Order: sequence, then structure tokens, then C-alpha cells
Amino acid sequence: MTKVVGVRFRRAGKIYYFDPGKAKMAAGSHVIVETARGIEYGTVLIAPKEVDDKAVVQPLKPVIRVATPEDDKTEQRNKEKEKEAKKKQKVIEVKEVRLSPNIDTNDLNTKVGSARKFIEKGNKVKVTLRFRGREMAHMNQTRYILDDFAEKLADIAVVDKPSKVEGRSLVMFLTAKK
Repeated sequence: MTKVVGVRFRRAGKIYYFDPGKAKMAAGSHVIVETARGIEYGTVLIAPKEVDDKAVVQPLKPVIRVATPEDDKTEQRNKEKEKEAKKKQKVIEVKEVRLSPNIDTNDLNTKVGSARKFIEKGNKVKVTLRFRGREMAHMNQTRYILDDFAEKLADIAVVDKPSKVEGRSLVMFLTAKK
């Protein structure tokens, strides 16, 4: 039988076993432990108890110490910084514009207009040229449609990923110029 303590690092994360050593701790207290990612702050969910040796992966890493009020303040500051960083980050969505090989110029201009709106809002645009049936045999002859599309948006966008074949379609990504 091995004496272990169950510690969790995130609110809904997995519970990991550690060797409690001589430290006194109860469920709900905070501890400092050494993990593969370094020294971390965790919450004790399972108070020290005896567990069968087969249920534990050996060797157990030890609990370094019970967290001090200073550690609690540091953890709180880190959470606030993380929350602040999350507020500042900008989420870039990928919007898709689908074309077919026999698209007319006016239809292409309409699709270019919608792609232009997406790019101006800060999103990436995935331009997909879909092929059906016999159109697959003439894939290379219709690549110019994607080139024209990129050329019409050249003033505000650059080709992020050039056109490539993905199954029954040619795909190209455009992003805003910096």
C-alpha cells in the first residue's frame, strides 16, 4: 500500500496522485508540486490515503510544500493576467467562398465582393473551387479562376496558402495585407 494525495491543477481537470511526504494537508487545501511541466500550484481533492500499489504509477513525485498565502496571491495574479490576455486576443475566423468551374464573370465579381467584406472585417477567406463529375478531368485548365480571384483582391489581400487540390476541389487561402 502506498500513501497518496490527489491533486488537480485546473477546475475540471484530471486528478493526479502525488506522494504527500511529511506535509499535513486536507481536501481543499492548496499545494505546490513538481510535475513534468515544472513546479505547479494545485488543489488537494483527495486527502492523504492508502492506495493499492497497482493503482499508482511509480515513482510518485513528492508534494514540495503546502501553499503559503504568498503562493495564493501569485496564483490569483497569474489568473488575472491570463484573463486580461484572453480579452485582448483577436479571434480570426475562416470564412469560405465556394466557386464552380463554369462561373460567369458577374457571379465571380459578386463572390469577390463578399470575400472583400470578410477580409475587411479581419477574417481569413478560404476560396474553394468545387468540381463535379467530368469537371475533374479539366482541373488544371480552371486554375486561372482562383488566380483571377486573388488578383481582384490583390489591393487588400495576399495569398496565404496557394491553390492546391483537396479531394474534388481546389483550395486557396487569402488574408489581409499587413
